[in-house]
Amino acid sequence: MDMKNSNADSPQRMLPAPPLPANDSRWALFLDVDGTLLDFNDDPRAVEVTAPLLALLHSLHNALGGALALVSGRELDDLDRLFGNPHWAAAGLHGLQLRRADGSFRRITLTPEQQQHMLQAATALATRFEGVQLEDKRIAVALHCRRVPEQFEPLRDAAVQMVTQLPGYELQPGNLVIEFKPAGMDKGRAVLELLASAPFNGRLPVYLGDDLTDEHAFASLRQKHGMGVLIGSPHSSTQASFSLRDPAAVKTWLVRVLDALS
Repeated sequence: MDMKNSNADSPQRMLPAPPLPANDSRWALFLDVDGTLLDFNDDPRAVEVTAPLLALLHSLHNALGGALALVSGRELDDLDRLFGNPHWAAAGLHGLQLRRADGSFRRITLTPEQQQHMLQAATALATRFEGVQLEDKRIAVALHCRRVPEQFEPLRDAAVQMVTQLPGYELQPGNLVIEFKPAGMDKGRAVLELLASAPFNGRLPVYLGDDLTDEHAFASLRQKHGMGVLIGSPHSSTQASFSLRDPAAVKTWLVRVLDALS
């Protein structure tokens, strides 16, 4: 993915709202969290999941026979904290962590020395840019610019130079965030991995996401004739086929999905 591109840089185009399922549809629902289910917060640790949203997700999980997964840049432990430890299928850290519906795990790990090397490099970079917030995810490090959006482009350019000194790592650009992570895994690969396992296999995959990190999943689902739903303003380079305005519109649409499945 071109590091110079962002959603804001590309011309907007119109995408239709996603359709609703027939009551006998076999959908598999994959949901990004921040910016999709939840509004963004300057402090990622400060967001909360409301009781109505949690009840809606539980009902959808049941209606889909368990074929609902959270797909996030957050760690699995953080997802469980936010959503009340439901132990649903989930992909954390953009797919570096994965939990299948049967409770089995697949994790990509680093040695303590590798973690320390990555953290030191990211910390040194963050200190050069006032207002940038560092989030240590143990096997990945995120640098957030939500409080200082004007720092994003210079931070990104500096990160591109720094990652060349970290063999085996790559940069994952996002919505006012740059993330250092082990190379070779993304949300698209994680979704395909879940689709190969029960109860997702054989179903129509539907993925909702708002960020550059979700484009990998949109592209992967095109290969599976699935549905990609971009949250926010569509841009010319998106692989999504549908869009919804914001997390409030997502919740309204999910209620209608549940009604259609019932």
